[in-house]
Amino acid sequence: VKDVTENTDYDYIVVNDCSKDNTKEVCEENGFNMLSLPINYGLTSGIQVGMKYAYKHNYDVAIQFDGDGQHEAKYLKNLVKAIEDGANVAIGSRFVTEKKPVTTRMIGSRLISFNIKLTTGKTIKDPTSGMRAYNQKAIWEFNRNASLTPEPDTLVYMLKKGLKIKEVQVEMKDREFGTSYLTPIKSMKYMVNMIFSIVFIRAITRKNKWGVRYVNNIKNNFNNKF
Repeated sequence: VKDVTENTDYDYIVVNDCSKDNTKEVCEENGFNMLSLPINYGLTSGIQVGMKYAYKHNYDVAIQFDGDGQHEAKYLKNLVKAIEDGANVAIGSRFVTEKKPVTTRMIGSRLISFNIKLTTGKTIKDPTSGMRAYNQKAIWEFNRNASLTPEPDTLVYMLKKGLKIKEVQVEMKDREFGTSYLTPIKSMKYMVNMIFSIVFIRAITRKNKWGVRYVNNIKNNFNNKF
C-alpha cells in the first residue's frame, strides 16, 4: 500500500479474502482502504470483487496488483499510459525487451503463449503476469461474466471479444510475502486446465455485437441493483 501511495496518486483497495495472516487487522490499524470477504473464496473471487468495486465507482482503469511484493508501483503509470494510448488491457510484461529464460516455469509460459497464438493469432510474451490494467470496457466484461479469472485464458476471451492488449516492459522482484499455492502437482494440473480452457472454451468466444447504448443500459441496471 505504501508503495502505491508513495509512487502514484491513484486510489487503491485491498481485497482481503479472509486471509489468516492478520491482513484485516493491519489494514484496520493503518486505516487502509479495504474490502474484507467473510470466507476464503479464492483468487478469482477476490479479483471479481475488485472489478465490481471499480465498475460501481466508475473508474477509468482498474489495475490488478499482487500483494506478495513482486510488483512495483513505479510501473503503474506506464500501464495507465498504454490504456490512454488505446489498449483495453495492458500487461506488465517481463519479456517485451528482455529474453525469456529457459526454466521449467518458463517452458509452461511458452506453452501457454503458443496456445494463445494458436487460438487468437496474437502473441502474448508474458501471459502469466499478474500485473494487468483494464479499461472500462474490460472492467465491464469482468462484471458481466463471472467465469473470468486473473489467468491467461481470460486474455484469450478479451482478444476474442475484440479488445486490444498491449504488453509493457516491467521488472518483478522475488516474492517477499506469503507462499505460492502452486506445488509441482498443482502446477501440472494448472497447465492442463489452462491449455484446455484456452483451446476448447475461450477460443470459441464470440465478439460482442451490441454497442455503447447497450453497455450503458447494463451499467445502469447494475448500479440500480447495487
